[in-house]
Amino acid sequence: MGALKSKRMPRAVREQQMLDAAVEIFGRRGYMAASMDEIAELAGVSKPLVYLYLNSKEDLFTACIRREAAALTAAVRGGVGTELPADRQLWDGLLAFFTHTAGNPHGWSVLHLQARIHGEAFAAEVAAMREEIVAFVTHLILVAAREAHRDPEMPEREVAGLAEALVGAAESLAAWANTTPDVGARQATVTLMNFAWAGLGNLMEGRPWQAPVAVQ
Repeated sequence: MGALKSKRMPRAVREQQMLDAAVEIFGRRGYMAASMDEIAELAGVSKPLVYLYLNSKEDLFTACIRREAAALTAAVRGGVGTELPADRQLWDGLLAFFTHTAGNPHGWSVLHLQARIHGEAFAAEVAAMREEIVAFVTHLILVAAREAHRDPEMPEREVAGLAEALVGAAESLAAWANTTPDVGARQATVTLMNFAWAGLGNLMEGRPWQAPVAVQ
């Protein structure tokens, strides 16, 4: 009796291999320069099989964006213990963010650079992820500020802009850290905490910065 045929790889596993390869190629070469031949070769499959599973280059890129966005969002959410003090929550969330982006540089390139410059549909996928992270950060800051001020009615708009600024700063710093030698996730987190917490800490203590009175 001949040798038993090897068990076929499950579709979900094979598809993840293709996405792994695609994220690396898109991240290294950019969306326009990446080829389906190169992606198939790195994944160890035929190009027709990539098309069979993921339809087109555009659909493959969209699948990469969605997977990397979900992974980043989950990392940030999972890194924060909401029972901790506000500064520790911010530290843990930022550390989770920078650890993930440093450990997945190709995925971060897909999200932060490639998806934003190659079409509205791709940019919209990243915008949805960003909105979720901003909403999460807004909630964390809002809860801490309300507790610090003992004001459960403090309006969300008072901290929403801070969350937007903080997420934007984190994105820029991650892009810088991933291209700067010897800058790790912890150092990036310390840098942003030193930049951001002075203002946030004063807010929590009821000492927000006051704009100067306009000269008439």
